[in-house]
Amino acid sequence: MGFVKQDVHRPGVYKKSNKLHKTGRHRSKGSISNDSRGNVSVKKLSKHIKKELGKEARRNQLQQIRSNKRDEVLKKKRSLYGLQSPPILIAVVALQEDLNVDGIVNLLVSADENAIVKNSLCATHIGIPKFKQRFSIVVPPVGNIFATLDYVKVANIVLFVTSASNASDKSQDNNVLDSWGEEIIQSIISQGMPSPILVVTDTESLSIKKRHDYKQNVQKTMFKWLPEEKVMTLDKAADALNLLRRAGSQKQKDITYRNKRSYLLAEDVKFNLNNNESPNDFGILEVSGYLQGLPLSVNGLVHLSGFGDYQMSRIIESKDPFSLDLRKEDSQKNITEANVAVADPSKQESLMSENIPDPMDAEQTWPTEEELAMAKVNQTKKIVKFVPKGTSEYQAAWIPDEDGEEYNDDEEEFDDDRMTVDDAKSEENSDVEAEDKEEYETITISEVPNEQQYDENINLQEEKEAIIKFKEAKLDSEFPDEVDTPQDILARVRFQKYRGLKSFRTTFWDKKENLPYDYGRIFQFQNYDRTRRRIFKERENLLDVQPGSYVTVHINGISKELYEAYTSKFNHPLILCGILENEHKMSVLNLRLKRTINSKIPIKSKERLVFQCGFRKFTACPIFSEHTNGNKHKYERFFQPNTVIVATIYAPITFPPCPVLCYLKKSDGSLELIATGSLLSINPERLVIKRIILSGHPLKIHKRSAVIRFMFFDREDIRWFKPVKLRTKCGRKGHIKEPLGTHGHMKCIFDGQLKSQDTVLMNLYKRVYPKWNYEPILLTFNTNKAPPTVVKME
Repeated sequence: MGFVKQDVHRPGVYKKSNKLHKTGRHRSKGSISNDSRGNVSVKKLSKHIKKELGKEARRNQLQQIRSNKRDEVLKKKRSLYGLQSPPILIAVVALQEDLNVDGIVNLLVSADENAIVKNSLCATHIGIPKFKQRFSIVVPPVGNIFATLDYVKVANIVLFVTSASNASDKSQDNNVLDSWGEEIIQSIISQGMPSPILVVTDTESLSIKKRHDYKQNVQKTMFKWLPEEKVMTLDKAADALNLLRRAGSQKQKDITYRNKRSYLLAEDVKFNLNNNESPNDFGILEVSGYLQGLPLSVNGLVHLSGFGDYQMSRIIESKDPFSLDLRKEDSQKNITEANVAVADPSKQESLMSENIPDPMDAEQTWPTEEELAMAKVNQTKKIVKFVPKGTSEYQAAWIPDEDGEEYNDDEEEFDDDRMTVDDAKSEENSDVEAEDKEEYETITISEVPNEQQYDENINLQEEKEAIIKFKEAKLDSEFPDEVDTPQDILARVRFQKYRGLKSFRTTFWDKKENLPYDYGRIFQFQNYDRTRRRIFKERENLLDVQPGSYVTVHINGISKELYEAYTSKFNHPLILCGILENEHKMSVLNLRLKRTINSKIPIKSKERLVFQCGFRKFTACPIFSEHTNGNKHKYERFFQPNTVIVATIYAPITFPPCPVLCYLKKSDGSLELIATGSLLSINPERLVIKRIILSGHPLKIHKRSAVIRFMFFDREDIRWFKPVKLRTKCGRKGHIKEPLGTHGHMKCIFDGQLKSQDTVLMNLYKRVYPKWNYEPILLTFNTNKAPPTVVKME
């Protein structure tokens, strides 16, 4: 019997393979380096590049950083609180309209018997030798929002004051602050609040048991705005001295947008006319005050609140007239000019804020000689229009030209009931002459009371406008961007500026396509971030007039009319701000805004609003868009309550960070804070895309095809919009296959069967731009209630 060879098992695809033994753990460094063949590990390379320090070196480095910060704080504190430093500016803000602020100032003045008190144009200076410190007290006018914000803008400490004199019920918050107090504290916090102090006065009018309860009520009410501040009482001279001691030792908050610029509060203002003393002449305004912030360059530009942007001729640095070592009798003798900086015309920055676009800088076609001759013939040709008797030349110009005939002198005269345009002109002039011969008298009467003004705080006309806004805003939120296709005009004509996009997020849109004429007037940065960093660095390293000194700035080109308007408003402060390079030039600003809690009325896009952007105040009509991270941003028709949007406007360049306050001016002249935010960017290339949605409804449905109606009403419109994709509210996608009939029915193909209650939509897009409606707010702008008007009849 022969030997039979046995079959060997061969592993298949399901053979199990065990893990290999991890021999790398037991390898030596030499073997690893041999295997790497000279390559250095990534960990060793990164450690070498980062230059990591050892434990002792890191400890020494941290110690050096702490000591440098400590020295910086001490240097800043000595410059702020020393005898030769500018006084600490305290703005006293009343949280109640009926609060007596003068009594508070008198308490602060009489806090120390040895205090040296002096007065300037807008401040009360108090020097306390005991503290070796000086204080300047300013009192913003109650009810004037912009004046209060301007005072707080340059103050070191804001003193919020509330009175306990009308505390009848401790459970009511209106005893702590009223509507004015709530509005102003919200505006101050949004603008950038300096170091706050919360004070309660007139607590002695309460019983001893109620004083503690009232202070607790104030603490509870103000907690959402000032959570870390404790309430202080101010009833006696000792309380005032404690308050000044705290103000002198309190840490100063840094406000970034203010510390990046030079600024001062005008302590003294003088105006000198030029040679000609005509009413419309211009002169030099001399503004004196304590320079703070960064150094001021005499070759730069300054912004005066209520005046505008101007150039400087010189800056004179002199001794402090409110110093502690000066007395009233010899204060003027010791004030001498120490340093004078004169502007260099060759280095001075220009006031040109707009580009001057050349209208011929484009493709032009010059008319031929035949066209010029034809135009000359048309100019000499007379047109006769048959108009009713008594029609003026202006009225006859609106009659269509096809009704007119060429005039010939040889033709017969017209009927008496008709006349030519020349006759109408002569008859119009004769009527005017006849009216001039008659005698007239001027009667001045008061305006008839408005019957709709049935209540002191309610206007029926405003209520009707608000109802319309609410309805439109609600319709826009429920059916966003949906519009009806007009039946009296072709859709391809009505929506000829719109286009379809395959994807709103990824489809390319040329940013330089069909730019408006106003884009030729603005300025744009090639590299905005690099320019901003360079300008900030150059301003910090200036060697011109340093902050902390008392200076007098000579400003050119101030009109006498503006100065007279300023002198009539002594309660409004004059703030001088040294604007940075290029900050007077116009560009496109994008502002990120958030609606306030109390504002509930929807704001329509392109509605005129009042803005405060840093040190500037102006009015503009912004366009709204979504605040997203994409390269295209959808246009918003309404600024809905409790939302965040981006407002795009034409305005002067301002470098961020910069806070923004947005107000709505009411019919009575008062302002309502509707939104707060900050400057997002200066980017004219931001794509704000307006979307409209055309809707249709299925008439017949058969599997994946359907007949759609009510989207268009013309056969050629369907062919025009055939390349645009369709979608439905239930998520189906499709396209137009062909038109059916002549009444706007069309056959469409979808990726699935439609439902009978579904709606077919078509998205169309176009780019929108803001309108050039920027207007700076000058001293003539009224923020108070409008007085009754007087009608003159002639």
